[in-house]
Amino acid sequence: MVDLLVIGGLGVDLRVRVPAIPLPAADSLTVPGIEARIGNTGAGVALAGHALGLRVGLVDVLGADPAGGVVRAALGRTSVSALLAEGPARTRQSVNLVDPAGRRMSLYDPSPWSGPPPFTDDELAGLVGAAAHVHVSIMDWARDALPVLRKARPDGVLLSTDLHDWDGENPYHRPFADAAELVFVSGVRLGDRAPAVAAGLAPRTVVVTRGADGADLYRGDGTVTHVPADVPPAGVVDTNGAGDAFAAGLIAGRLRRAGLPEAAAYAARVAAAACTHDGMEYPAGLLPRA
Repeated sequence: MVDLLVIGGLGVDLRVRVPAIPLPAADSLTVPGIEARIGNTGAGVALAGHALGLRVGLVDVLGADPAGGVVRAALGRTSVSALLAEGPARTRQSVNLVDPAGRRMSLYDPSPWSGPPPFTDDELAGLVGAAAHVHVSIMDWARDALPVLRKARPDGVLLSTDLHDWDGENPYHRPFADAAELVFVSGVRLGDRAPAVAAGLAPRTVVVTRGADGADLYRGDGTVTHVPADVPPAGVVDTNGAGDAFAAGLIAGRLRRAGLPEAAAYAARVAAAACTHDGMEYPAGLLPRA
């Protein structure tokens, strides 16, 4: 039995500290050491959930390459229960540019999946049936598995997803939203269209995250609650993974029976703390437990 099962979203982040975003025009720039580390959205949710004391399961595809080795080694340093298939493509990678204020820009190589499904329906159903909450990353192979994931859930088990910088129109994201009861989405592209997009996803609960401006909770019944961002307990080092930490915090709060506004306020504290650390392998005690 796990508290949180994360479907998909493993990869490697190459973090590059740069003087500014966008970069100044130049043939080359000298930057501090570039390091490959576990990253991408599924890892962010899973490792934050693990740091918050949840029992976490994880299922995804990795390539037989050095990047995949980085991910396997990082997970081996945790108690996360991982089911990993080996795929023919490269492991997903991102180059994350981080400026002195901790803001970032991600250049993402999704390494698309091809071929038959990496996991059988029975494998996925067995994992989902032993989970208290299921969070699905918007991976290509997971999209086709959505009907199985929904059908296999025990009564009362919620499914969540993060649509990231969805523009409200791209049809790729819609099946993930349709399958979930709890939808996270960045407000960057939605802007002032967020209320209309959230209304179109009713009766789902939609959480529109806005970074330093906090988050808006759309409950699906027409009510909206704003959740202010929390003040980081130390200097901001890196905002990579803050949205994933917010999602993990909200899920953890709900699993511990907090109401939605209370869980979101707790999630804001978790996200703020995550910004004070470099990477997603959080040391013990960094992320506040409820």
